[in-house]
Amino acid sequence: MSLSKREFLQVLGAASVAGMGLGRYADADAATAEQGLYDLPRLGQVSFLHMTDCHAQLKPIYFREPNVNLGLGSMQGKLPHLVGERLLKAAGVRPGTALAHAYTYLDFEKAARRYGKVGGFAHLATLVKRLKASRPGALLLDGGDTWQGSATSLWTNAQDMVDACKLLGVDVMTGHWEFTYGQDRVKEVIDKDFKGKVAFVAQNVKTADFGDPVFEPYVIREVNGIPCAIVGQAFPYTPIANPRYMVADWTFGVQDDNLQKVVDEARGKGAQVVVVLSHNGMDVDLQMATRVTGVDAILGGHTHDGVPLAVPVKNAGGTTLVTNAGSNGKFLGVMDFSEGRQGRALAVPVAAGVQQYACGRRRDGRADREDPRALRGQAQREARRHRRSALPPGQLQRQLGPAAV
Repeated sequence: MSLSKREFLQVLGAASVAGMGLGRYADADAATAEQGLYDLPRLGQVSFLHMTDCHAQLKPIYFREPNVNLGLGSMQGKLPHLVGERLLKAAGVRPGTALAHAYTYLDFEKAARRYGKVGGFAHLATLVKRLKASRPGALLLDGGDTWQGSATSLWTNAQDMVDACKLLGVDVMTGHWEFTYGQDRVKEVIDKDFKGKVAFVAQNVKTADFGDPVFEPYVIREVNGIPCAIVGQAFPYTPIANPRYMVADWTFGVQDDNLQKVVDEARGKGAQVVVVLSHNGMDVDLQMATRVTGVDAILGGHTHDGVPLAVPVKNAGGTTLVTNAGSNGKFLGVMDFSEGRQGRALAVPVAAGVQQYACGRRRDGRADREDPRALRGQAQREARRHRRSALPPGQLQRQLGPAAV
C-alpha cells in the first residue's frame, strides 16, 4: 500500500473515529504519514493483539471482502452482516480511503492496484513488534485455523506454521482446522513444540469416555501487574464439520454452562480482566455474550468477519465486547482495557506496502532481515526439498526475524 499525501489526509477523519491518533501526521511527508496509520495510542494498562484464520498464508495476498453477508432473523442489517457503503457508514469510515479498501469490496480492482497486497507473516511480525513497543506486556492471541491452508503446511504436517507462530511470539491459542491433522498430532505439538511457550486453551473439548478436559480451559497471565484470564473456546462443531475420525476420542459443543463456571473460577482466582479466545463464529459469539456474564470481551474467529470495531452486548452482568479479526493475515485486532474494565477494540489492516517501508529496507539501504521478498519462492522451494519434513527453524527465523520486542 502506498498513500499520497492527499489520500492520507482522507484517512485521518475516519481513523480518528476509531481512536487512531493520526492528527499530528497531517503535515508530514507521505512516507512518514504512512507510518501514522499504525500510531494507535494505548487506552489503558492491559492490551491484547489478536490474529485468527490466517490459514497458513505466510505471504502477502490480494483479498476482497464479500459483497453479500446474509444475516438471518434479528441479525439482519447488523454487524457483522453489513457490507459496502452500509458497513462504512456504521463504522464512520470515508469511502475511497485505504481503510474503506481494507473493510469492503468497493472498487476492489482499482483499489487493489492502488494500495497493493495485504497480510504476510513478515509484515504481521513487524506490526506486532510495533504495537507491542507501544503496549508493553501485550499478549498475542491466535484464534485458530492457523496450521492449515497451504501446500507447505500439508506437506510438513503443519510444522512450518507451528514454527512460524513460535517465531511470531504467539502467547495463547485455540483451534479448529488444527484438529484435521488428528488428535495425536495436535497433542504432539502442544506437548513438545508449544511446551513452555504457547498455551493451547479450550474449555469445550472433553474426552468422550469420562468427560475430562483435553486442554487447559484457560490461563491467567499478568499484564503490567494485572491478572488477566484468557479462556479458550474451540470450534464447537468440529466433529460434524470435519471427519469424525480425526477427533474420535473428543467431544465438543458450545457448552456455555461450563464456560460460565470457568469464568467464575478465573474471577475467583483473582482475574481482573477475562477474555474468551473463541472460534465459534461471530453470530454464535454474539449470542453467547448474552448468556455468559463476567466476560469483558470475546475475541472471535471462524467466520472471517473483518469488523472495524467491537460490538457491545449487554447481559445480566454488564456488557461484553465482541470482535472478529478477519482472515488470511489481513487484520490484526487490538484490544485495550483501561481502569474500570473499559475496553476499546480495533481491527487494524496489515497493509503490505506500508509495512514494506518499515521492514523492507533500512534507511541505510541495507536489506532488513524481515524483508518480505525473502518469502518469494519459499513455499515452492521447500515443497520440493521437504515434502514430508518441517521447514528448518533457522530458515523461518531468517524469513520472519526475531519475535521478541
